Amino acid sequence: MANYALMALNDKEYNAKLSDFGLAKDGPVGDKSHVTTRIMGTYGYAAPEYIMTGHLTTMSDVYSFGMVLLELLTGRKSLDKSRPVREQMLADWAAPLLTHKKKVLGIVDPRLSGNCPDKAVQKIAMLAHYCLNRNPKARPLMRDIVCYLEPLQIAVDVPGIVA
Repeated sequence: MANYALMALNDKEYNAKLSDFGLAKDGPVGDKSHVTTRIMGTYGYAAPEYIMTGHLTTMSDVYSFGMVLLELLTGRKSLDKSRPVREQMLADWAAPLLTHKKKVLGIVDPRLSGNCPDKAVQKIAMLAHYCLNRNPKARPLMRDIVCYLEPLQIAVDVPGIVA
């Protein structure tokens, strides 16, 4: 059995299998809210404000986490140049669909279809939507994300995904 929302991020004992997809822990120190450096990391996961300004915050990591959720939900890469131009940037393609309950079901990874309740899919989509907000101040805090995900720990078998 696997837990849908956290299965790809944690093992059966909830130890992180994935970590440090952001740079903020190495960036801001003390009372500084950002560092200005050259842009680092994978472009598809980088928050828009980080790409534009080089300012790195913990909200940049929230955006990156939203991208991971979106990848889990859709089974697509964050940046895929092999797709048609309008579908290459996952966030740009999926964002308009995340808040529509019926439309979001159409972008779900086929490996999840039928294995995950529609309501859980819709809640994960809304969480990804909040995490991917263009305004970093409007993104949720990680502690709030955890609180939102905990009730979604629904035991399901998902072929092809190992917990």
